[in-house]
Amino acid sequence: MILSNFLINFDLDMETLIKILDYSSDEIFVLDKNMKIIYVNDACKKHYGLNKEEVIGKSSLELVDKGYWYPSIFPDILERKEPIMIKQTTVLGAELLTSAIPILNEKKEVELVVTTARELQSYKMLKVKEKDSDQSKETEDPFASIITNNEKMKYVLKFAKKVAAANSTILILGESGTGKSVLAQYVHENSSRKNGPFLTINCAAIPAELMESELFGYTPGAFTNANRSGKKGLLDSVNGGTVFLDEIGDMPLPLQAKMLQVIQEKKFIPIGGNKEKKVDIRIIAATNKDLNEMVKNKTFREDLYYRLNVVDIKMLPLRERKEDISPLTYYFLYKFNRNYEMNKLISEDCLKWLTHYSWPGNVRQLENLIERLVITSDDVIGIDDLPEGIYNHSQLKIGKNAPTSLNEAIELAKKEMVLTSYKLNRSSRRVAKDLQISQTHAAKLIREYCQDLKED
Repeated sequence: MILSNFLINFDLDMETLIKILDYSSDEIFVLDKNMKIIYVNDACKKHYGLNKEEVIGKSSLELVDKGYWYPSIFPDILERKEPIMIKQTTVLGAELLTSAIPILNEKKEVELVVTTARELQSYKMLKVKEKDSDQSKETEDPFASIITNNEKMKYVLKFAKKVAAANSTILILGESGTGKSVLAQYVHENSSRKNGPFLTINCAAIPAELMESELFGYTPGAFTNANRSGKKGLLDSVNGGTVFLDEIGDMPLPLQAKMLQVIQEKKFIPIGGNKEKKVDIRIIAATNKDLNEMVKNKTFREDLYYRLNVVDIKMLPLRERKEDISPLTYYFLYKFNRNYEMNKLISEDCLKWLTHYSWPGNVRQLENLIERLVITSDDVIGIDDLPEGIYNHSQLKIGKNAPTSLNEAIELAKKEMVLTSYKLNRSSRRVAKDLQISQTHAAKLIREYCQDLKED
């Protein structure tokens, strides 16, 4: 009744009220008695990397099961029927202080649950006692950087999980910075070897003259200045686990034959030795080079290439998974805020600018940029904090008719985004999905900016 009078007195309709709630930095959820989400504000995008449309109508238990946040507050609220406050961690690494309030009917049954959540960095002096110690969970997720909303990337992860169960050799292809090493760890963690060691060997980082002794070890007195007691090779130290050979295209040709023997026969002879050593290892290799072309040029062994390429997985460049730029940005923002004990925010305009940059250095470049911005920016990271190279090469750069003020730049950028999206999609529904806004908002922007196109 109070809310109704408020809306009437201030001439606020429901759409305006929802817009106000979306401006809240706090996350707001409303659930029914079956734990189905019937409302959430825009804060869900920065906490979980999901748009409202992807959350509303879902069961909260389904999202918990998929790891979007933990622990769940809802079983306790249904049982206790009283306000609860706990600490939660999201899939992107945000630490939240979450409050849940049950709304009861006349029979004292839960009809609705309203939750609000605020990032814990806002409570630096507040210590939250967790209800149960076994609810605590490591917040640094080594696989968070391949969290994705991109359908092709979801298929890559699904395929990687499937082949992880086998013991076959895998070749991961993709540009530098796409996350090939993270995918290799993902395969290891989903394999029967997950309790064994995982070792990354960067073939480009070890000098050619040292690589053989590093990989295979040597016997006492194998060569001048050799350690008197010999040396155990890296491959020998990973017995029962997984070896990730990064930048395999940089492995010297003489070593490639020896590596082929390891893959095929699971054995090798250390330098200076005459007795074979057996190893139980799985090989995952990765490269950003064209091994096919290297085979033609005789700079990579054909037999090793085909032995490595039993299963190949290609990591997508970041420019082909633009819907992941926003959640990845928030993931790295949370990470570096924790590392540097800061509480930096990022403006919506800056986030849009990043979304329309081409990212030649892929996820690694984005991570390095966010770390720099957390260190160098003021409280809110804005467009003017971006390095010149990224600012000048974003697709939102307007060109000849350069704006004379920030507001004009934002307006021109918004118009450019809507025009580009409408030319490609030609419907308000698809534009809404592309720009991550409501269909009502998309239709309004199309009417405002695309009249000439609609008349064609």
